[in-house]
Amino acid sequence: MSPTQPPPAAPPVRAIDTFLAGPRTTEAVEAFVASHKFPIVEGPSVTFVFRGEAEAIHLKHWVFGLPSSQNLTRVEGTDLWYLSLEIPANSRIEYKLEVVRNGHGEWRQDPLNPHRARDPFGANSVAHGSGYRVPDWTHPDPESALGTMNEVSFESKTLGRRNLVLYLPARYRKSRRYPLLVVHDGHDYLRYAATATILDNLIHRLEIPSMVVAFTSSSDRLREYANDERHAAFIVEELVPFLERRFPLEARPQGRCLMGASFGAVASLSTAWRHPGFFGRLLLQSGSFAFTDIGDRNHRGPVFDPVVNFMNQFRSRPRPVSDRIFVSCGTYESLIYENRSLVPILTATGMDIRYVEAPDGHNWENWRDRLREGLSWLFPGPLLLMYE
Repeated sequence: MSPTQPPPAAPPVRAIDTFLAGPRTTEAVEAFVASHKFPIVEGPSVTFVFRGEAEAIHLKHWVFGLPSSQNLTRVEGTDLWYLSLEIPANSRIEYKLEVVRNGHGEWRQDPLNPHRARDPFGANSVAHGSGYRVPDWTHPDPESALGTMNEVSFESKTLGRRNLVLYLPARYRKSRRYPLLVVHDGHDYLRYAATATILDNLIHRLEIPSMVVAFTSSSDRLREYANDERHAAFIVEELVPFLERRFPLEARPQGRCLMGASFGAVASLSTAWRHPGFFGRLLLQSGSFAFTDIGDRNHRGPVFDPVVNFMNQFRSRPRPVSDRIFVSCGTYESLIYENRSLVPILTATGMDIRYVEAPDGHNWENWRDRLREGLSWLFPGPLLLMYE
């Protein structure tokens, strides 16, 4: 080291290190817990803490590439447990704690962390890495006029009775023409991804045009969404014509968008593949685009076999199926390889593709956080068109 070169800065002292260096009394534990928000985020370091008697505490998370179970360390002489991890900036991580007592482990939400993310299976605790903020446009804005939501029962010749939720924008007029967005797993997008609120806010802010949105769902989604020709026929030959007869829609490919997440993204792509050019816009989130490079066996199980067959066909003979496709995926997902692999194939067909990754997992709030960028790129509103 040269005489003029300053010595390297000492690493910052973490809150847990300060606690460990002090007295380990019950009063010290209580003061530590009362004076911090958990998990403790200090730059890239995130410290998970649990307090209580147990044989072991395990952090259970859904970050592909890391061990899915990691042990918390008990502070000797106390009932405090902790684990520190390095987490990239702007990350979201959903997790649970497994509390082991009498040889039995019970998964539970982190009692010290108020942040929760709901999904069809319940709720997980959420760790926000340094720099992450829940987007303001996902919250109700008192200035945003609210669209209307109506339940519509639709009788399909191919799939039977379906219940849809129809979103009509604020200030809806029959004298106007609107683009149409069809959403797979629509009821879950409404419950867990704040999609109605996001539509209200983005329309109010002129980031997307006013649009009609059909939220459709399936009780047999793993079969129906896996490249089922009946499902594609239902969407293209029944649902969209029904909506175009009932509402003043643009009724042209550039005014139609089909979207979904996970298996819903497969259903969106496979429907467009079976009816190329019908949907001029696709929004695909964390698609379960499983494929094989050699043979037709896949490691994800038999439920993925129809998906693998479809993706192998698509990859071997790619062709344009839409004009513009937005693809997003979380870098912590096991599906990240498949989604990355799909993008150059889509691009090579001449379609306009935008691909976005985020430090997040396979969950509804990841998909929620990507909706603004996806919808405003596929359907730029008056505000964005001013700057094009």
